[in-house]
Amino acid sequence: MVRFLSHNLHMDIVFVLSCAALAGYVDAIVGGGGLILVPALFSTYPMAQASTLLGNNKSVSLWGTLFASWNYSRHIDLPWGKLFIAACCAASFSFLGAWSLNWVSSDYLKKALPFVLSAVLLYTLLSQQLGNAHNPRFKGPVELLALMFVASVIGFYDGFFGPGTGSFFIFIFVRLLRYDFLHASGAAKVLNSASNAAALSLFVFEGKIWWAITIPMALFNILGSLVGTKMAVQHGSGFVRWIFIFVVTCLILKTASDAYFAN
Repeated sequence: MVRFLSHNLHMDIVFVLSCAALAGYVDAIVGGGGLILVPALFSTYPMAQASTLLGNNKSVSLWGTLFASWNYSRHIDLPWGKLFIAACCAASFSFLGAWSLNWVSSDYLKKALPFVLSAVLLYTLLSQQLGNAHNPRFKGPVELLALMFVASVIGFYDGFFGPGTGSFFIFIFVRLLRYDFLHASGAAKVLNSASNAAALSLFVFEGKIWWAITIPMALFNILGSLVGTKMAVQHGSGFVRWIFIFVVTCLILKTASDAYFAN
């Protein structure tokens, strides 16, 4: 019996570490790593509180996102000074979004999200040239204001609800700021790191993090993130675009299931 339990424990660890690496890979390219890691945590630790598992997911994914940001910084040119200011906005509004959950329910967003994501997917599929060329619409202070506005709105959404945050960042950067998918993904990683860190601070304060598990998972998440970033840089915007389409499709199915078919 002891040997059986020990074997299961080892298999659980191998499973969550593998999922952490795969989540880091996907998250580094277009976001959406939570689609992999959150269900893995819930299936492996079914008796744990949902808030604890979500907090541990944030703890793991933050490190992969940070390393993806660093890796992108070595290969593509982004307005890093402006992104740093925008990241502060993302963190502040993410914290505000998480805090506002004490008074406002996110149920309406849960039901609307599949339709919003479907519109994003349809627009991307119909616009074949979308995100192929990097031709930023704004320059100087105007670009900074645009980045701050996007970071604040999506940052608040990340703290308040969360699913699809990386995909929304990328889509807005591509559609409104006219970044290509590669540069949009790099910028999204920076802002998503900030919003994740702000939300994570609440979980840490509440003592929700299992450090003995999340530290090795974070290392595997970083490895997956480094591989994902390398592939995105090597294969360019076309590759990122199709991964984006795949992840958004998965998000639509997952959020629709959660909103309308869950018991």
